[in-house]
Amino acid sequence: MSNGLKIGLVYVVLCIIWGSTWLTIRFGLESLTPLVSAGMRFSLASIFIFILMKIKSVSLQKDSVSIRLYLLMGFFSFVIPFGLVYWAEQFVPSGMASVLFAVYPFFVLIFSFLRMPSEPIGSYKIIGTVLGFSGIVVIFSESFDLNFTDYLLGMFACVLSGTMQAWIAVSIKKFGHHLHPLSMNFVPMVIAGISMLLIGVFFEDLSTIRFDENAILSIIYLAFFGSVITFTSFYWLLKRINVVIVSLIAFITPIVALILGYIIYNEELSTSYFIGSAMVLGGLIWANLKNLLKLRKGTIFRVNTGG
Repeated sequence: MSNGLKIGLVYVVLCIIWGSTWLTIRFGLESLTPLVSAGMRFSLASIFIFILMKIKSVSLQKDSVSIRLYLLMGFFSFVIPFGLVYWAEQFVPSGMASVLFAVYPFFVLIFSFLRMPSEPIGSYKIIGTVLGFSGIVVIFSESFDLNFTDYLLGMFACVLSGTMQAWIAVSIKKFGHHLHPLSMNFVPMVIAGISMLLIGVFFEDLSTIRFDENAILSIIYLAFFGSVITFTSFYWLLKRINVVIVSLIAFITPIVALILGYIIYNEELSTSYFIGSAMVLGGLIWANLKNLLKLRKGTIFRVNTGG
């Protein structure tokens, strides 16, 4: 298989898996409480990563910068953001949650401007950001006649989760260039698994938990495919193609989630969903228009043949 074909295949698989995780979370929540479900997912994922680290002889970086990043990622990339998402999915349909979380790239743009001034924003990115957020408004323009309080809180939780993830992503870009993808995720997932399990045990109603087929399959899928495979593949892609192309993934996954939600849960797909999703996708494309035009010159894909 050629390197280009392998990159394309990994890209497509990553979009599909990440798009399906929102629905899989809902499956799990039919049998498990939110924090216990997330805690079990990351605990199992950390075991998978530990095994891979041993197989690949990957050592754990222990310098002060790495340790600080491990702690930041553990709580602000996993524990709090995923806790918010799992909680929100009790009230917000999976497709909506996925689209709301898609504000993540826009906040990456904003935080990059604030924390890394050397990277210019430009009018294309500003217009694209406005268009993308307008799409979010259109998607939910028909939703405010529902249970407003529950809906609004769930929506806010998803957006807050994406915002925190964006802050950590910029931190990793700025300080974590020396980290290996496996070790980078191992310690944060251990922190997330233990923390969320403990919080869930003490603060959630464990009498509602059922370890049935839904629970077991969702945990295994989310741990191995939704955590280990996705995060490893994401960093693998970052080394081989331009980050502009990689960033498009966050805007493709909501479309996958919306379609899966419609097929499996009969979640409504109104006209505003399609218009809003198109605006969100259009916003990202417009924000990166200059870079995407370089495809014609073959400069956007920078394949790294080493490693």
